[in-house]
Amino acid sequence: MGPSLAILLPATAIAALAFVWIVRRELLRRDILDRPNERSSHATPTPRGGGIGLLAALLPAWLIAAFLLTPATTGPQAWLLPLCALLLAAVSWIDDLRTIGPLPRLAAQFATAIAGVLILPGLVFQGLLPPWLDAALAAVGLVWFVNLFNFMDGIDGISAVEAIAIGLGLGAIGLWLGAAPGGNAVPALLIAAASAGFLAWNWHPAKIFLGDIGSVPLGFLLGWLLLALAAGGHWEAALILPLYYLADATLTLLRRLARGEKVWRAHREHFYQQAVQNGRSHARVSAAVAVANAALIGLALGAAAAPDSLAVRLGALALAAAVVVALLAWMRRPGPAAGQAPG
Repeated sequence: MGPSLAILLPATAIAALAFVWIVRRELLRRDILDRPNERSSHATPTPRGGGIGLLAALLPAWLIAAFLLTPATTGPQAWLLPLCALLLAAVSWIDDLRTIGPLPRLAAQFATAIAGVLILPGLVFQGLLPPWLDAALAAVGLVWFVNLFNFMDGIDGISAVEAIAIGLGLGAIGLWLGAAPGGNAVPALLIAAASAGFLAWNWHPAKIFLGDIGSVPLGFLLGWLLLALAAGGHWEAALILPLYYLADATLTLLRRLARGEKVWRAHREHFYQQAVQNGRSHARVSAAVAVANAALIGLALGAAAAPDSLAVRLGALALAAAVVVALLAWMRRPGPAAGQAPG
């Protein structure tokens, strides 16, 4: 890590910390609050829209890093991805303030996903599929990741913890092993830094929430970086890093589909929500996710460090699955105060 990056990363975290404080004051003044309802995991009206402060720190840092710190590796992602994130943030903010329905949201998500897939450094499925099908599935997968990241943002700290973990994992793989195409390690670390600044305000009891304006663009940026890692030949590592979020969101969706429920409606059936309902605090659940993610980072590094050993890569993937299964089982087990969901 060069001296410029060593300055930019803490500066990004501090800027996010400061911008979120400013945004929180303005949201409180304008009474833009997430008010508890029967599906909420919190008990106190809390400002939503902290993603504004996070993005205000992250996107300028992203551009500075791309055009000043790593110009030799700068590609279309240097400007196109922040632009897509801004578009998603604008649509999501409108949706945060007044519901606009699924079609405008999905239109923006598919438009940005297609733009993102067109600048990937290779084929995500490693040539196993025709290029057109590879691109189509990658775009659908990116839209799903954007939405699952939004779905999973339901208790204090959890999405900031996840963003930090994925960002650190991508950054470590890129900087230590040279496995992040196009200089993508730096923006990944910047996402982790900005998310750390936000987490100071979002840790339980949260003083502000991300809102869709934060979770949707974050999901897009992280999802694209993961696809880029897979396209660079490290698909196991790209699957391992977000495996907890992928498993919780996907299994919950399938379970609700099997029961014939309207899956687009808000609910409290994710594993992490069950953990809170089972008597564990938001902080304890988010801390458990952080511990599991630390193990996933190590396993992703191991998989990326052995590109020529299929046994090592598949072994790392199997161990990652075991880590996630253990976490999900812990979340479903009754806690010390089962039935009393902490706020």
